[in-house]
Amino acid sequence: MRLTGLQKILWALVGVAAFVSIWLLLWSDYRSDRTRAEDEPTFFADFELTDHRGMVQTDEDFAGRWMLIFFGFTNCPDICPTTLSEVAAVMEGLGDEAAKVRPIFITIDPERDTPAALAEYVPLFDAEIIGLTGTPEQIAATSETFPIFYERIEESTAPDGYTMGHTSHLFLFDTQAGFADSWPYGTPAEDIIADLKERI
Repeated sequence: MRLTGLQKILWALVGVAAFVSIWLLLWSDYRSDRTRAEDEPTFFADFELTDHRGMVQTDEDFAGRWMLIFFGFTNCPDICPTTLSEVAAVMEGLGDEAAKVRPIFITIDPERDTPAALAEYVPLFDAEIIGLTGTPEQIAATSETFPIFYERIEESTAPDGYTMGHTSHLFLFDTQAGFADSWPYGTPAEDIIADLKERI
């Protein structure tokens, strides 16, 4: 049976409609997969270190709570005390919601930052901050997990003749220890509080 011109056009339109429908389904699946991938954490907090009370702590000990993590050292002249002061302001600004967040300070200078040194340092900012240290090998392994950068810099005028260069971001991890966000040095506490209140 020969098709008329009109029938050929109709069949062509049916073919185009079928193609468009299949394309839309595939695009929808692609977008869904992409959105799901973007929502997944790019990395997870993973550590086993000693806190400022001498107790071994791992990321699993903070399961169910959001973690605010900052890497620094107690002899830091400016960035670390400024950031920890901001963290203290964040915890105060969260009010009752602060119970859902655990602020953590991880040293990148384990040679000097013993548990005893951290015990004198972190409470100066906020009683809720946990200070963590470990062996140089443990700190190096932790830095690769997050990941962060740090290095020893010889400086004759600094305590013990050296200081530390390091990543100055404040990291946020969700209740399953998945990376959620980070803020660069100098981000106002008000901005961090606003971001946190939308999440927790």
